[in-house]
Amino acid sequence: MTGRERVLRCLESAKPDRAPRDLWMLPGAILHHGQSAIDAFRKRWPTDFVQCSAGKPRPLRSQGDPYKPGRSTDEWGCVFENLVAGVHGEVKQPLIDDWSKLSDLRPPTELLDIDIEAANAFCRTTDKFIFASGWARPFERIQFLRGSENTLMDLAEQPPEFFELLKIVHGFYLEQYQRWASTGVDALVMMDDWGSQRSLLISPDTWRRIFKPIYAQYVQVAHSAGKKFFMHSDGCIIDIYQDLVEIGVDAINSQLFCMDIEEIGRRCRGRITFWGEIDRQHILPHGTQAQVKAAVKRVYDNLWQDGGAIAQFELSSGMPLENTETVYRTWDELTSNL
Repeated sequence: MTGRERVLRCLESAKPDRAPRDLWMLPGAILHHGQSAIDAFRKRWPTDFVQCSAGKPRPLRSQGDPYKPGRSTDEWGCVFENLVAGVHGEVKQPLIDDWSKLSDLRPPTELLDIDIEAANAFCRTTDKFIFASGWARPFERIQFLRGSENTLMDLAEQPPEFFELLKIVHGFYLEQYQRWASTGVDALVMMDDWGSQRSLLISPDTWRRIFKPIYAQYVQVAHSAGKKFFMHSDGCIIDIYQDLVEIGVDAINSQLFCMDIEEIGRRCRGRITFWGEIDRQHILPHGTQAQVKAAVKRVYDNLWQDGGAIAQFELSSGMPLENTETVYRTWDELTSNL
């Protein structure tokens, strides 16, 4: 079974030969373990996913490396400051700290000029499940542009300028998705971190009123083109799982161990695919291999249903590779039906 076939069967709860594997790698993990150890790990545990690495235009304003100490600039012109190698920096001086600067905002429209032929040529080279480049992140993007404190105040006060900014950001991502949906990729992907450790950052009603319709449009673009739609959101987001099911999100990556996994299973098992993960705050970096195995078993028992769960986790610095090996080994033991 190819990676693409395995993932599609998992999304459809159609008994893949094993749980599909996905690996997220922070640069800090390579610094900690060394490139050779990481290469060997990848060889032992090949993933079933790949991101399309061709056809994406070069951003004109990007400078520097956001994972190195110092300053870097992203494609929108936001300047990030970083103090620690291997992790991403933060915006300390937002571009639109005052609404008078909104008229100066220029989205990176060069990223809409996707080389479709090059992207399609890449897609023909692999039998893995292919993610598009260009992940939408409207809430996070507005935070980068306005600052997190300003953004949360905007959501409370809802000035007209906030909705003008949201319209600009959303319009850019919508068009970018439409371009990628015309290529041979298998899925469009987005990320927006909505959860704190214990709850949503804003009220569920506010999220539903402002952001749910936006996300629904993204999903519609994917499904209209025959693509799947994957979403990532950190933190406790159990209050909006039902909404993500309703708008048709195919797979959600979230911090399951910030929430009640048993309750998530009761609400959503078999209705959406859980794209990982295993606890990267406590169990993977500090737990024993027995605890890692029990964590995978907990996810399997509550969320697997002839598919519906992906063996995914994020590898960061300080995580013993033995624990990460245990994640994949346990998923194989639990789900292999060869």
